[in-house]
Amino acid sequence: MVTFKKKEKTMFENTYQNIELTCEDCGCTFVFTAEEQEFYAEKGFATPKRCSNCRSARKKQKLNNRKRYTVNCSKCGCETTVPFKPKEGKEVYCVDCYKIIKEQERAAAAAEVSE
Repeated sequence: MVTFKKKEKTMFENTYQNIELTCEDCGCTFVFTAEEQEFYAEKGFATPKRCSNCRSARKKQKLNNRKRYTVNCSKCGCETTVPFKPKEGKEVYCVDCYKIIKEQERAAAAAEVSE
């Protein structure tokens, strides 16, 4: 495991240097920037093992493999699929109806703020 390299340490802040890492999946080298190191440290994340392309591909694969459930939209009645198991008594919307409802909610919230 690679640890964060600190360039200099002052009383109030730590600064990091860019470091090169090797991707666990494709074997290419990638730069773990000082800004990324600082962000990862703030969030308590471990040093990345994969380059950004492999991380994106892995995330996409996980999303595509997620089980989908067939439901009827509570607003228009069309058949659609959702990535979660619907709860009885809760409304579920197709993508188009969901977008309309969210836009209406945003407009209502904006109207309340402007009053």
